[in-house]
Amino acid sequence: MKKLLKCASKFSFRKALLMIADAFIIAFSALATNNILFFANHSLSEREVLIPAVISTICCLMLLSIEGSYDKMWRYSQKKDYLCCVIAIIIGVIITWVFDFISTGESISPLYIIIHTAISVAGTCMFRFLFRSAFIDISKANAISGEYTRTMIIGGGQACKMLMKEILSSQNECSCDGKTTAQYEPVCIIDDDRNKIGSNIEGVEIVGTTYEIPKFIKEKNIELIIFAIPSCLEEERKRILNICSKTGLTVKKLPFIGNLIFDENKPTLLNQVRDIKVEDLLGRDPIKFDSREIRNFISNKVCMVTGGGGSIGSELVRQIAKYSPKQVIIVDIYENNAYEIQQELKMEYGDSLNLVTLIASVRDYYRMNQIFGKYKPQVVFHAAAHKHVPLMEVSPMEAIKNNVIGTFNTATLAQFHNVEKFVMISTDKAVNPTNVMGASKRCCEMIVQYLAQQKDGVTEFVTTRFGNVLGSNGSVIPLFKRQIEQGKPVTVTHPDIIRYFMTIPEAVSLVMEAAAIADGGEIFVLDMGKPVKIVTLAENLIRMYGKVPYVDVPIEFTGLRPGEKIKEELLMNEEGLQQTSNKLIFIGKQIEIDESDFASRLRKLRNAAEKNNEALAVQALHEMVPTFTTPEEFNNKLIKNHKKAKKNKSA
Repeated sequence: MKKLLKCASKFSFRKALLMIADAFIIAFSALATNNILFFANHSLSEREVLIPAVISTICCLMLLSIEGSYDKMWRYSQKKDYLCCVIAIIIGVIITWVFDFISTGESISPLYIIIHTAISVAGTCMFRFLFRSAFIDISKANAISGEYTRTMIIGGGQACKMLMKEILSSQNECSCDGKTTAQYEPVCIIDDDRNKIGSNIEGVEIVGTTYEIPKFIKEKNIELIIFAIPSCLEEERKRILNICSKTGLTVKKLPFIGNLIFDENKPTLLNQVRDIKVEDLLGRDPIKFDSREIRNFISNKVCMVTGGGGSIGSELVRQIAKYSPKQVIIVDIYENNAYEIQQELKMEYGDSLNLVTLIASVRDYYRMNQIFGKYKPQVVFHAAAHKHVPLMEVSPMEAIKNNVIGTFNTATLAQFHNVEKFVMISTDKAVNPTNVMGASKRCCEMIVQYLAQQKDGVTEFVTTRFGNVLGSNGSVIPLFKRQIEQGKPVTVTHPDIIRYFMTIPEAVSLVMEAAAIADGGEIFVLDMGKPVKIVTLAENLIRMYGKVPYVDVPIEFTGLRPGEKIKEELLMNEEGLQQTSNKLIFIGKQIEIDESDFASRLRKLRNAAEKNNEALAVQALHEMVPTFTTPEEFNNKLIKNHKKAKKNKSA
């Protein structure tokens, strides 16, 4: 019986079954009507019954088909669908009466027509109701067994049509042995084009707009949402996904239209539906890069990555490996990370990738000189740095030694050994820094600019600057995930804190394209879209776990950490923007460095750090970076300006 029900769940089977049932009901109603009239002494002859019965059956089936009765999934039927059936049958019987009158010249008894119509309407509507109830029970049984999930699809365009066909095809692949590949049970479709509301796609109705998503989720008992608008603009995408995230349901999506893969041998869309990720809520499309330009730059080059085991460094190594380098050199002080990326690349490429993994510190000038002399890198990506803001506030000398002195060692050795390009990875925290980490990275930018101004060597120096990286070591997202999964409150430092975000692959692609198009001396800045409130990010992440913020998972505000800004910046006041060939990558105008004064201040900073004199080191860092200020001063000024702007706006 279970196998039979599974086969009966096929859409084509249901359609045929419904048509046969309607034909039987209409024909039967003609005979039943005659029997009723027999007891009332108004019975008709055999010819008067059979011919109209056949004609009315054909006419009613045609009209039911024309009005789309057999194209609907009747488990999702509404009142208007039953009304359409009533109208179709009434018109069908009337046509039969007219046809019979024209062909025979005799009129069928009005009583016969009324009773025949009433029985046909009652029978077809009752069968649909029972049909609907039966398949809802089947659907629930399948849902309990984990086979089907009641699904809302957002977007009634071409992607939805293709997706619906694949879902139905997947359902129809079930065989009488009980096996099925179906996962989704489409219940309703959402679309903001009001002209589409009331129409249907493959039998599933477009019920309303995106603003009504919460309403229909409750009405239709939805368990899953699929976002099927791959070409949706970024702001609209963010708005809709924010609505979806507040429902507490699992949200899946089709990739951006440029990332869709169409293969004749595989389903084109169904296998590309994936879980929504927190980066989908950031409000912009992924950055696209010129892979040909990067390939031309990397191919057959010896590439060295310092900090090659870290979040950014390891992704750099992964992407470099794709472009046929002559050799890849990983340099990292932490052997565990270096070992992990080494093993990953060995498994991926085997002996086809010339990979060297070295344990070394960028602080050690002589060890780094040895590495440069032996391997002669042509391109150096400098990702080694201490990046944790609160920890560097406690140990400022270590930030200076590793970030500032480490960058100076690596960059000057690159110049001495005639490296073609040196790419330093910076951060938005280097702009008007309020903490030691940010100030140390601004100092690194100044070192790169200082060396770029010197025309003695052949090395082209370039800096890349971007915001927070999702999923990197120290990122808020892994912390939030651990807190949610362990049932602990999610901790946010301040309700108004906002940050720019990008994904690790985007950050690394920016670094590589910057290196490819650099002429030397530039700071490359990525247009990262609008900044995101951290508390909003936390709320969305909680919802994506199917929980309710502040109810199922508390959010606690712990106060700003040492050296933390409420809002980060990407440009200093002195820097203008120049667009590149990539419309989302800009060049910030570098500030001219006074070489003699800079060298003097740098020596003073190095000496203070090497003496482990915290107060002296921080003072020297302030002298080195004039824009280095306290977080209290920066945040108070920001809050004051925000209140002033709000007051002016209300006035």
